[in-house]
Amino acid sequence: MIGPDPSHGSHRPATGSAARTGPDDESRGERVEVDEQFSAFYRDTIRQLVAFLVNQGAPFHVAADVAQDTMIKAYRRWNDLDRPRAWAYRVASRALVRWVASVEEDPVDQVPEPNALLVRPDAIAEWEGRYDLLPVLRSLPFRQRQVLAWTLAGYKPGDIAAEIGLPSETVRANLAKARRAAAARLKEREGPQ
Repeated sequence: MIGPDPSHGSHRPATGSAARTGPDDESRGERVEVDEQFSAFYRDTIRQLVAFLVNQGAPFHVAADVAQDTMIKAYRRWNDLDRPRAWAYRVASRALVRWVASVEEDPVDQVPEPNALLVRPDAIAEWEGRYDLLPVLRSLPFRQRQVLAWTLAGYKPGDIAAEIGLPSETVRANLAKARRAAAARLKEREGPQ
């Protein structure tokens, strides 16, 4: 439980008409609590959300932008969200699908502008190199990559089906195909033993 807000109630200095607690004080206190809740959610989720989008095939700078836009939308709707993590993943995933559909050709390999999530844009290749699974994920067809990314983010097939609007059987089939293809590609990379 959050302790008393110093700007609320008896902790507030009693000076004239400001000594009374009114609706503005209550809404300020609620806003502070919402901001604290959202801030904790943001810190716990943003990096995972970027990785989730990268796992689906997004270039890192696009994943960072989509994740940031999603968080802005989440903040605006915070009081209406029952399952904010699932909501953020769903909204970000849909935004990525729209981005993929809008790209007519392969983007030019330009270093993106630095931002809060991408402090050193030139370090993207270094970061990607540390994750052996990324090339394997990128070699999968989109739907298999999407379902596997949701799975890597901790979601079960039934939950994934509900979040991306597909039948559970379709999700399970794509997940099975993705796992087989990923295992074959990893075995192929390891070479003969």
